Parts: sequence; structure tokens; C-alpha cells
Amino acid sequence: MIAWQDAPASLPEGERIYAIPDIHGALAKLRAMHAMIAADLEARPVERPLLIHLGDYIDKGPDSRGVVNHLIAGSPCAALHLRGNHEDMMLASLAGEPGAEADWLWCGGRATLLSWGGTEDSWTGLITERQRDFLDATTFWHQAGGYFFTHAGIRPGVPLDAQDPDDLMRIRGEFLNSDRDHGAVIVHGHTAGFDPVIRPNRICLDTAAWSGGSLTCGVFEADRLGFLRA
Repeated sequence: MIAWQDAPASLPEGERIYAIPDIHGALAKLRAMHAMIAADLEARPVERPLLIHLGDYIDKGPDSRGVVNHLIAGSPCAALHLRGNHEDMMLASLAGEPGAEADWLWCGGRATLLSWGGTEDSWTGLITERQRDFLDATTFWHQAGGYFFTHAGIRPGVPLDAQDPDDLMRIRGEFLNSDRDHGAVIVHGHTAGFDPVIRPNRICLDTAAWSGGSLTCGVFEADRLGFLRA
């Protein structure tokens, strides 16, 4: 049962959005969350459901490869996959950008190499074309009703349709500390805490699934907000 509360924004009638942040290789929690979403959809059908994965599918946790394969295989309803900074670092490494691999490994990429059975000297060939296509196809944001969904946040004062992808994937302090009206409530992950953070201008869903916390899914419908946790 979802415990509902008033939301700082709303969605049009007939729409429901499930938003999952920062999986970081936590495959068992992702499977459990998808099962919870499927059960909710069976119990409470809705005309236009959408599941948004907010990025950072890989790194740090034990089974990044399994998470990517699970997402490729499908989701409980129509789904969008946004790009986090960790996918961006992996893609830069695959493209051979100078210094990218060292940065990625330092930020948790070694766990991803292990999940693919690779080493620092031999790993790029283990990424299948389908897996690479999935990572390449990730996008940076989605807007619906009064919400703007992205991985990390937005640059305050910049129009939502003119945001720099690097900010969408990486920003913290200037965004987190801002109390200004951004034109929509920003739904994001990237900055972990024990519980979701709800502010008038933003909602953070990252609850550190890879390091002992739960995987949290925000459920948005009409003018209310609830959470599923696995």
C-alpha cells in the first residue's frame, strides 16, 4: 500500500509516472521494485503509465551488467531511460576519450568491469552491441505536467530547454541550495540520503541502494505523491 501525500506539482488526469534513481548495480532491488510496480499497475490500472529510470544504472554495486540486461529485457510498462554521470563516463571510456577511463575507474567503474568479467586491460570487447546501443540511447530529461525529470538537477536561472547536459548529469551545490522557482518541480537522484527529499522546487529520490539503503521509486499521479521502497 502506497502512503500518499500532497505533491508540490501535478500530472494530467490519466497519467502516472514511476521514477527510479541510482540503481548502481543493485539488480535484486531493481527486480523487486519492478515487481512492486507491476503489482501496483494490476491493482490500480491507469490509462497512461510511464516508468522513468533516472540514470546511474552501473558502477559501485555488484551487478551492473545484470542491471543493464534487465533494463534491456523490458519494464512493467512503457519506460524511459535517462543518462547519469556514470553511464556518461563509461561511454566516454568506450569512445577512448583521453583520461576518461581513469576517471571512470576512480568513480566506481572497477565494479562494472568485474560484472562483465573484464580487467582494466581487457574489457571493451565484452560490451555487446545491444548493451552499447542501450547506453547510447539514454537521454537527459523528460518533462510532464508540472515536473521535470533528470539525473542530477538543473542550473538555476537557465531555461529548462536550454540546460547543459553536463549540469543535468552532475550538478549538486548550486542546484541543491537553490530555493528559486525553476518553472517545474525537478525530480532527480545523484545525491544520496537515507530518505527522499521533498522541497517546493525539487524532489530527490536517491536513497543509496548500492550501499545498504533502499531503492526508492517515486509515484506521481494527479496532485499526489507516494513512494515504493525495495
